[in-house]
Parts: sequence; structure tokens; C-alpha cells
Amino acid sequence: MTTTLHWQTEGQGSDLVLIHGWGMNGAVWQQVLPLLTPHFRVHWLDLPGYGHSHEMQVDSIEEMAHLLLNKSPMSAAWLGWSLGGLVATQAALLAPERVSRLITVASSPRFAAENRWRGIKPQVLDDFRQQLGKDFQLTVERFMALQAMGSPTARQDIKQLKQAVLSRPQPNPEALSVGLRLLAEVDLREQVAQISQPWLRLYGRLDSLVPVKIATELDQLAPRSERQVFASASHAPFISHPEEFVQALRKFID
Repeated sequence: MTTTLHWQTEGQGSDLVLIHGWGMNGAVWQQVLPLLTPHFRVHWLDLPGYGHSHEMQVDSIEEMAHLLLNKSPMSAAWLGWSLGGLVATQAALLAPERVSRLITVASSPRFAAENRWRGIKPQVLDDFRQQLGKDFQLTVERFMALQAMGSPTARQDIKQLKQAVLSRPQPNPEALSVGLRLLAEVDLREQVAQISQPWLRLYGRLDSLVPVKIATELDQLAPRSERQVFASASHAPFISHPEEFVQALRKFID
């Protein structure tokens, strides 16, 4: 059994770490990589339980963050998409000297809806966990459809997400279950005010998983951070709007 993360590096410039979301793998960045590598030394990986790291297993966001910190450059900008945004945020809290800049994409410090906090209904996450045991491939495909919902290029977005998943070993069902539990339980809302490094939060206005109204909530919880909303994007703006996405990234980092 492999005990090391599958990690890839390409490009030149300042270091940039890319972290994918639930059910996916590092291949989701393939479309945007050619736009990034002329400007950044890009590091992308398969999280434990996913893609070429599918035999690894972790149980917490903290453990994921420590694994990535052990492999990452001594100082880099960290970009996390969706669940990967939680991992990047946790790393920024654990080792602020290692995460020079934080970029979260379609992410939230708490994904599950709670009281007046907007997010994914807990019942939806429970349903996904129950469905995993019956047909985890169908469950992941349903989640892909949710990620693209609202995007004007939804069919194309789903196709690219599916190609990424199928291009590498399938995710470990146990890792998928743990990931859904983390999406349901992790809550970093009280901690994000501690983030001292520059932080850019990117959102899709049409996102059905991370409601864009969360952006204004985070303005209060993390007043030193800045945000940008892609008006025509859903949950994966780097797939539906790659040029705009890279432009926002370069402006923030450079």
C-alpha cells in the first residue's frame, strides 16, 4: 500500500499549490494548467483516497493539511477548491509561515447549512453517504451534476469533471464517505479571523452548493480577506471560465 501522496510539479515562477474537491482528483486542473504554468511553479496532487493516492486513508482535515505541508514547498500560495478549500484554510491556520497566500474557490468554512447559515442541507449529505454503499460511481456522478448546476456550460463542465475522474484510479469509497462526513461536520467559522496572510475568496454566483450569499457572511468573519464573484459561473469557475479565473489569480498573487 502506498503511503505517499501522488504529487506533480510543473511550470516556473512563484510556487502555487492546487487542491481538488470531493470525489475528484488532480486531473481536474488539466484545462487550466497551461494558463498557469507560464507564470507559476504549480504543484497539484491527488488527496488521500483519490486518484493515484486512492490507497491512502485519513480521517480529518488536520491530517490532510499536515500531509500536504510535509510535501509542499517551504512557502507557497495555496489554492483549494470546494473541500480542498477547507484543507487549504486548515493549512493556513496550522502553518501561516508556509502558506504565503490563501485562495479558496467555491468553498466555505462550514459547508452544511445550520440555523441561519446557508449551505448544503444535512439531509442531502446524509443521502449521499447512504447512496455510496449502493452505487458510489452513480453518487459521484450526481455530485458532479450538482457542481455544474446553473452553469451556462453545465453539460460541458460535467463532461470535463467526468473525464478527470475517469482518467485516474477511482476514489476509495471509504475516503468518499469520510469526505462527506467532513463536509457535514467541519466548522472553521470561528477560526478564519485568525488568518493573517492575504486571502482571496472566489465564488460562482450560480453555485448551488456554496450559496453566493455566504460571501457577505465571510466579509464579517474574515474582514481582512477579499472576494470576487464570477457572475456566470457555478461551483467550478476554473472549468467554466478559465481565463477569468487565471486573471483573478494572477492579479491577486502578482
